[in-house]
Amino acid sequence: MPQFRQRPTKRAQALRNEATPAERRLWTRLSRSQLGHKFSRQMPVGPFIADFLCRSQRLVIELDGGQHCENERDESRTRLIEAQGYRLIRFWNNEVMENMDGVIEAIRSELARLACPHPQPLPRAGGERK
Repeated sequence: MPQFRQRPTKRAQALRNEATPAERRLWTRLSRSQLGHKFSRQMPVGPFIADFLCRSQRLVIELDGGQHCENERDESRTRLIEAQGYRLIRFWNNEVMENMDGVIEAIRSELARLACPHPQPLPRAGGERK
């Protein structure tokens, strides 16, 4: 009998129900488009489940506890998510609990940066492109 893997959406739903205190606290500031962009929580992104996702700006926010300190799996996960065209930023759980204003400001800055793509480089003098 073949063994079926649990769908990522089912796992994401379970994670939403088991949110950490830091995830719950950050969600109170990201929900209802309070930062001008819609965020979803515990959403599948490729083979992973992102803690928070802003689809319009392709921004993933991950919260990490002490078990993630210098974790190679996190670095690999970041590379794979960014290879799919997303920008991933990470915060420590204690940052959310102790410096929420700083976390929100960092998220706002990243959203602003993503909303204003870099302009095309100016053509060389004389209109020639090389």
